Amino acid sequence: MSSTAQAPALSPAEQRRMLTRAALAATIGTTIEWYDFFLYGTATGLVFGTLFFPNADPLVATLNAFGVYAVGFVARPIGAAIFGHFGDRIGRKSTLIATLMLMGVATVLVGVVPTYATIGIWGAVILTALRFIQGVGVGGEWGGSVLMSMEWAGSKGGRGLAASWPQMGVPAGLFTANLAVLGFSAWSGDAFLVWGWRIPFLLSVVLIGVGLWIRLGVEESPTFQRMASENRIEKTPALTVVRQYPKEILLSALARMGEQAPFYIFTAFVFSYGVGTLKLSRDLLLIAVMAGSALSLVTVPLAGHLSDRFGRRRIYMLGAVLTGLYGFVYVGLLNTMSPALVFIAIVVSLIPHDIMYGPQAALIAECFPGRLRYSGASIGYQLASVIAGGPAPLIVAYLLAQYKTGWVIAGFILACAIISLIATALLPDNTDRHAADD
Repeated sequence: MSSTAQAPALSPAEQRRMLTRAALAATIGTTIEWYDFFLYGTATGLVFGTLFFPNADPLVATLNAFGVYAVGFVARPIGAAIFGHFGDRIGRKSTLIATLMLMGVATVLVGVVPTYATIGIWGAVILTALRFIQGVGVGGEWGGSVLMSMEWAGSKGGRGLAASWPQMGVPAGLFTANLAVLGFSAWSGDAFLVWGWRIPFLLSVVLIGVGLWIRLGVEESPTFQRMASENRIEKTPALTVVRQYPKEILLSALARMGEQAPFYIFTAFVFSYGVGTLKLSRDLLLIAVMAGSALSLVTVPLAGHLSDRFGRRRIYMLGAVLTGLYGFVYVGLLNTMSPALVFIAIVVSLIPHDIMYGPQAALIAECFPGRLRYSGASIGYQLASVIAGGPAPLIVAYLLAQYKTGWVIAGFILACAIISLIATALLPDNTDRHAADD
């Protein structure tokens, strides 16, 4: 690794320019990857149950579709371990190019999967395999994007804000995915279930090209350049970080319970609950989720900035409290079935979530030294996908079938928030510590 040159000393103006370039590249790249991931989630709630499990009871079909959906979350820790290893071994930049390609190709192929009417259950099998590949790709994406931005920030003053920029790829990807579904739903009309749903997936081929062009133009993280030039690259970073920092990895995953599980209820399961149970307009739900994700483009970096001022842990725990309480307001507003109140419920739901999501990247990444940071942060972050994001729609769908009341959704959100509060209180808060390599 000694062939990698040490990062030259930069003037403050050059440092700001490189930070801006890295943050923009990370944000745009994650937007493309999350467009791919969320597009699948939106399609799951709207069409996959009907197209790939047509002979099942509607509720069973929904459970089956969300079961396939959950496979992507199971795959994310695997992607975190694989790409975390290479991110700490060969660099953040090269690894991010690989994750983009993997994610993009899998998404394009989803757009051509034959349905049950054509090849029977094999359509669902192929869909499951592609969802797994998507999960591996997005599992390796987050750590590299956050570190490219945060490590260019360098000093202790603005790491929370810098790390929150790639986090905006989530609401931006959510917005564009729902916009694509809404647009092609209106364009194709009754043919949406026949061929209209495929178009947004096929468009990913264009996004792959855009993402590659952006990422190839970004310089490697100065932290990695410095470690490579000094021959301080860890040989087995994923194994080493699990052995040396098991507590931080586990607590990072548990701290995400109150953020990730409610998020996928607010943005994915709401389509199934809203259309299937409450008989609400599909377009109303799509527009509301889009509006909420647009608002997140402001609230996510604002929360990241506030974490630089008042501490990561303090802001994060505030968000967990608000999320837990808001679950009851959310369900109450949805159950009115009033379009205006439903719209408000969905838009506002992402604000308490964003208060957690903004400082989350820096909170987790700062728990690990530079030589293990890609692996440690990625594994801890993505491990939550197995215990929170993936199972959440399945658990809520099951509880809804058992108890026939939407209030079980609020109870589940509150339970997740309580777990987050406890885990976050046990995590170290390194807001005021310099982002040292070791």
